[in-house]
Amino acid sequence: MNKRTLYIVIFVTAILGLFIVQYQYLKIGLNLAIVQFNKNIGLASQEIKQDLLIENQLSFLVGQALTNDDSYFDLSLDSIQDASKHFLNDFITHRLSENGIETDFSYRLFTRDSSFYLKSPQEFKSNVDLVTFPIELEGYLPQLAKRNIILELQFKNLNSYFLSQLNGLTIPSFLFTLVIIVVFVWVLKSIYWQRQVITTTNAFINNLTHELKTPVFSIGLATKILEENIEPSKKPILQIIRQQTERLNQHIDKVLELGKLEFQKKIFQLKKVDFKPNLLKLCIDFETLSSLEGIQFSFELMGNHYFIKAESKHLENVIGNILDNAQKYSENPIVKLKAFTDKNQLIIKVSDNGIGIDKTEKELIFKKYYRVSNDNVHKVKGYGLGLSYVKEVIKKHKGKVKIESQPGKGTIVTISIPLNYGNK
Repeated sequence: MNKRTLYIVIFVTAILGLFIVQYQYLKIGLNLAIVQFNKNIGLASQEIKQDLLIENQLSFLVGQALTNDDSYFDLSLDSIQDASKHFLNDFITHRLSENGIETDFSYRLFTRDSSFYLKSPQEFKSNVDLVTFPIELEGYLPQLAKRNIILELQFKNLNSYFLSQLNGLTIPSFLFTLVIIVVFVWVLKSIYWQRQVITTTNAFINNLTHELKTPVFSIGLATKILEENIEPSKKPILQIIRQQTERLNQHIDKVLELGKLEFQKKIFQLKKVDFKPNLLKLCIDFETLSSLEGIQFSFELMGNHYFIKAESKHLENVIGNILDNAQKYSENPIVKLKAFTDKNQLIIKVSDNGIGIDKTEKELIFKKYYRVSNDNVHKVKGYGLGLSYVKEVIKKHKGKVKIESQPGKGTIVTISIPLNYGNK
């Protein structure tokens, strides 16, 4: 299973888990809503029962309609019953609203033997499942009818009502989950697209660098042939050509190795070495080249041994790259290398008197293909692919690379790698 598939599986599992948790919270919320509704209905029922306990304008009107008595009003019995239905409906609506219940309802006012009966002006259809809450009235109305009277409140679609009460939680949680899914898909798509671009770019670079290998090899072979019959006065020029060809070959190898470091982690095999002889040879070679190019280069290697676990070829390329950068960004280069051991670390410092790096760009120079800005486009524009390679290699050596620099005051690059004096 590749990483992409693993990430998708983890994400889908997390989303399913989130839905399950939200469902459980929703069930808890619904149960709490039901408990609260029952509590509110109980309070409203007590208030309704208390208001209809004694004779008042409402209870008197309802009593006249319930007993079919029109002797008190100059209205027909149908008008009295219709008015009482609406007044009682408004009264119940007000009491329910006061107790936090805002949903459709109907009611029935009846005696157990159905000899007296009064219905709500708005009734639900007979095929609708209803939840009923009976209220047995006391006082004036039962005494007037001389029978037990029950006021039955009826509700439908209470689950929809409970869900509407939880919309403040369910809708935002659903929206947030949807946003998470959309963002993850977008990020996954972007990463996949970037991966494709990187793969295509590396394939192009690898093909290009391999194609460059052929002319570099041909130049090197030609210089060896020329060296056999060349005049002694021209040998320094031929030596420069050979050294520059070797440098170009090293740059090509560096580009190829950087791609391998990013995609084939296992090619890096650290072995215990005394790195001082390697570093000394590197400095001597660079000193020779510097004398031909008019560069002031000096080095100081303190101590007798530099035992570290290293991939020597890569580490040499790293130091060569830093030295190359140091002389590249100065009008009259003065480059110094100093190596010493301190606190179980091998410290290698390379300083120059070059153009320096702005503080805002120091955090970016280790990114692949990044170039430090420079107003003069005809000059080399700064630390680019090389420092990306440096960072990768030093990271593999469990070391650190630090850059101290100010514009116009030069740069100091410090590499620290753990020493290894053990048997492994």
